[in-house]
Formats: sequence, C-alpha cells, structure tokens
Amino acid sequence: MIQRQDIRLRPDPARVVVRQFRPATEPRDLNPTDKSRANHIVDRVLALDAASAASQLAEVLHNFEGRHRDLAELCEARADEMEAALAAHLKFNATQRLLVGAYFLHEYSFEAAALFNPSIVTALDQSGAPAGGRRFTLSLRAVGEGHISSLTFRSGTIAADGGVTLDPTARLAAIPKVMRRTPGPDGEVVEVTFAPHEDLSERVIFPLTDAQSNGIEDARLVEFVDGAEKIFYATYTAYSGRAIRSELLETRDFLSFRLSPLRGSAARNKGMGLFPRRINGRYAMIARQDNENLYLLYSDDLHQWDGGTLLLRPQFPWEFVQIGNCGAPIELDEGWLLLTHGVGPVRKYSIGAVLLDKADPSRVLGRTPHPLVRPEPAEREGYVPNVVYTCGALRHGARIVLPYAVSDTYSTFATIEIRALLAAMSAT
Repeated sequence: MIQRQDIRLRPDPARVVVRQFRPATEPRDLNPTDKSRANHIVDRVLALDAASAASQLAEVLHNFEGRHRDLAELCEARADEMEAALAAHLKFNATQRLLVGAYFLHEYSFEAAALFNPSIVTALDQSGAPAGGRRFTLSLRAVGEGHISSLTFRSGTIAADGGVTLDPTARLAAIPKVMRRTPGPDGEVVEVTFAPHEDLSERVIFPLTDAQSNGIEDARLVEFVDGAEKIFYATYTAYSGRAIRSELLETRDFLSFRLSPLRGSAARNKGMGLFPRRINGRYAMIARQDNENLYLLYSDDLHQWDGGTLLLRPQFPWEFVQIGNCGAPIELDEGWLLLTHGVGPVRKYSIGAVLLDKADPSRVLGRTPHPLVRPEPAEREGYVPNVVYTCGALRHGARIVLPYAVSDTYSTFATIEIRALLAAMSAT
C-alpha cells in the first residue's frame, strides 16, 4: 500500500538571503553623544576618503558576487530604508550610498538547520508535464539560525505511475518586496511580490510582522475552487517567540502573496486545514483548538473561525497523546480523505487517515486503526527524533502522493494506493 521513494530533500546551508541588519542602541549612560550606533556607522563611512570608500565598496561587491541577484540594488534600497532611522547627515554620493546600505545588511542561511513539513498542490503551469502525469508546487518550512522558520518552495513532476522527480534547486534565494502593509485590529495584513525572473525555488517568505517574528510555520497549501475562480490558500502558524496564532496566505500565481491574521477562538492555536471548496455554501475547516482533538468548523467569513463540532478524539495507542490534521482534506468519490498525525509513546509521531462523508463531513465513515506511515529505523534520527509529518498530500489518479518530513530535518516522498488505503480503514 505504501511505497517510499528514494528522495531526500535536505537543508542546504549554502543557500542564503540578505536581510536587514539593525544594530542595537546602547543605553543612554553608555552613549554620551546620544547618537545611535547606526549614525556612528554612517559617520565612519562619511569620514573615508573617496579612494578608500570606492575600494571598500568594490571589495564588498566582489566578495559577495554570485551569492545574490543585484546586490548593489539591494544596498541602495537598504540605504533608502535607513533614512528614517538616521539623524541629519551630509548627503551621500553614489559610492557612500551603496556602502552605507551594505553596512545595514546581513546574510542569513534560512535553511541551514532543517527543511521539512511539506505540502503539495498541482502547479499552475503544466508545461513539460509527463504523459499521464503532472507538475506540482511544493511548500516547505525552512529553519535557520535561532530556529527562525520561513516558507520556501520547490517544483517537480509526478509520472503516470506516481514516481516523483524534483526540479533542480536554484543556487540563489531572495525575499520578496513588501508592496503594502495594512494595520488592523488583529494585526498587519502584508502584501509582497517576487520578481518574475526569480525561479520558484529562489522565493523565500521570511517573517514580516511582530506576530511572525520567530517563524512562519507549517503552511498547509490547498487549491481552492470557488465557481470559476481558483485561488491557492495556505493556513500557517505565526510564532512571535511568545505566542502562536493561525494566519492565512493567499496567492494566485506564487509571485504575489497576501498574508493576513485569522480571527476567532479557533484561530488561537495551530494546525488549521481548509477544505478545497465550500460545503453547502460555507467555508469549512478542520482545527485543533484544544491541543488534543480535531474539530469541524464552518464560517461565512474566510478570516473568522469560532466554535466548531468535535469530530475526532484520540482512539488508538499510536495517537493517545494527541491528534492533528495533516493538511487540507482531499476529495475522493468515496468522501473526504483527511490525513492525520498521532502522537504516541515517547512522543513518536505517525501519520494515519480518516474518511469523512462528502455531503456531511461531520460523519466519520472510516479510520485507520494503525499508522500508514511511521518512522522507519533509518528515519528516526534528526533534530526531533521519531517524527514523520506532512502538511498536505495530493491525489494523482489511483494514488495519494505524500510528501513528508523526517525527524524535523529533511523531506521525502511516498505514494499510497487509494483502494488499499480505504480497505485498511475500520468503520466507526
């Protein structure tokens, strides 16, 4: 029933993005001039003679050549951003401007520690898809220094027989340009865009708001169809370092994205999975707002989620600690297939499945009494041992294509025969 594939999508510490650097300001009693460290840096740059400044800038650009697209433009943009934080100063010439910008940037290896918790959707562009197969878009949680999580992407193909091939990963990486920030009572709504010439695998959505400052975690991608309109959504966990909440990502092209907070009592936790279409005219979501059980929620407002009906409790030994969803429900002829994760003894994470009634998802038709995927001996070691986990799978013909993470470290793939999966379920 389960066929693991020989794919290992591992973190690469050589892939870096350039981010804003904000020097700390010393307390007033240690800074008698009452000038920020930022202005001290600017003063030192302005004190360089023309030849020294030009030489220093040339060294910077040469040293980082090939590591970023258009580093000079990034430096200039950073100098513009810093103006609001600087005291009055002499006007920069072109060289000084770039050099100042460089001093307020730093590289960040966004996937140095882990590349895990994937989800998958059918790609918009099917050019080059194999006969009987399709192209896909994969999202992944990348973790770097300080355990900060960001969202990154990959692409690839699924063959007619379910074999998965990943496209080569770009050497470069970049964060998007922020187009708009809209304050609101529940937090900022942020709209960002990437340059069209950047490969999908170059695009990294790094935390953008206070609520996300320590991570954008575990995005559950879903292709949502509403009449003739097709939108890609992803529910994800925003982590501030102190608190978590659920937020929503929206895109139509994987170039421009909108990130917004979700409201309501059910959005105060993590692990929300959106159904790929409305159910009886309403949005529907699977959530786990009590840290233990799964609930079915309906809403007329995509951004407001309250209440919910208890759907599933831990039932089998491999899930006695807690259960959760593993992405958006998948529509089959037989019903809604909901992949779940269960936590068992010694906090071992395994993946199972549930079948829900198509017209009334509150009715549970079947449930796997044993895990579909559990950590194999070779999959037990990593940053967090004894964990297999996914944030979303894809139906391809008679199979489920399942990307999953191993021990919060790297990602791989398996395929599951739908007929055998349904046969393995016990009635409830």
